Amino acid sequence: MNSNPPKNPYVAIACGGTGGHLFPGLAVAEQLKQRGCDVALLISPKEVDQQGVKSAQGMEIFTLPAVGLQNRNYFSFAHSFVKSLFAARKIFRQRQPSAVLAMGGFTSAPPIFVAKDMGLRTFLHESNTIPGKANRFLARFVDEAFVGFPEAAARLKARKVTPTGTPVRPQFSPFCGSDRESAANKLGLDPQRPVILVVGGSQGASGLNAMVLSALPLLARKNWQWLHLTGANDFEKVKSAYAALGLTAVVKSFLAEMDLALGVATAAVSRAGASSLAEMAAMRLPSLLVPLPTAADNHQFFNARIYAMSGATRLLEQKDSTPEKIAAILVELVEDDSVRARMNAALELWHAPKSAEQIAANILKMAVEKKQSANPQAPTSRETSSSKNQALSRAGVFGAWFLMLLWCSDVGAWCFCHP
Repeated sequence: MNSNPPKNPYVAIACGGTGGHLFPGLAVAEQLKQRGCDVALLISPKEVDQQGVKSAQGMEIFTLPAVGLQNRNYFSFAHSFVKSLFAARKIFRQRQPSAVLAMGGFTSAPPIFVAKDMGLRTFLHESNTIPGKANRFLARFVDEAFVGFPEAAARLKARKVTPTGTPVRPQFSPFCGSDRESAANKLGLDPQRPVILVVGGSQGASGLNAMVLSALPLLARKNWQWLHLTGANDFEKVKSAYAALGLTAVVKSFLAEMDLALGVATAAVSRAGASSLAEMAAMRLPSLLVPLPTAADNHQFFNARIYAMSGATRLLEQKDSTPEKIAAILVELVEDDSVRARMNAALELWHAPKSAEQIAANILKMAVEKKQSANPQAPTSRETSSSKNQALSRAGVFGAWFLMLLWCSDVGAWCFCHP
């Protein structure tokens, strides 16, 4: 440890895996910086994380060797989990944080386990209506859980749950005419024509791409433009489809400046991740939401349904979609001023502009209380060494318990002879 550690509070935020975890974490990080904190971001090796943190100025960036649990990759997941425990321990030994915040996803558990064993304040944020498995498990260990939807509170067994909304970065606010013109020019679009934004999330969405392409012939005569974010796999196919119909379209596999995309758009076709919904609410952008049908616990459907019930969006399940339905909804969203006005009013009610501020303030308040109540007597080197070994041992036990629960959550995991 540094013999003369910096005096600023130091907060670590585990926010890797998807844009839905990363970008709300960045919003909280900015608020902490404004309050005089030093911030470390713990992310995954995925490209969305590596690209997304390029805009994070004045923050430490650490990549944990974590991979998600998917397609029954139990051994690689377990191996990366243990490696992430050791990596988080090493990071926190170099400089001990005042608090650790987890934003959900597969990078969250190792930092929380290590922080808990070190006696640090721990927090998590759950942005969806239906909490993920990792957050449902971690909630019992943290000092406070923040939720984007009040409905999620009852599903988290945390000692304290605070509804805050989902944080969005400060650049997400409704564009005025000059802002929209500037954004359109940067993206290569005409500011005088309607723009339909198609976005399937940070990882793209082949099903959503196919849906939109099927409706294009019905909309080819409209004086519209398209901004389509495809993900890496469908880029060439989608670009060729627009070109074949002679449509004006900017097609990108990924776009970091989502504030420009949402600001220039007239309407959006999107998946229903909670972070995307929060950003569209902040920008007052009418949308057609098509929940990802394979999302864990179908959480995207429940996110979208709550928005749709309030009049803030249109909901269309992928299994029920047809080219005619998609085209009809988009015409309504672009050309019916009364529909747009009602959606705008409903979206304003969903926007939580103080979410990041509230989370940052609560973290710092509890971290300061923890520091003031701590024993000021410094431990001896032998005590420090012993406590470090003990903490790592306990972190391993917590980690093994966590892995076992995830393993047991899929009964088929016990059988190594899957058909």
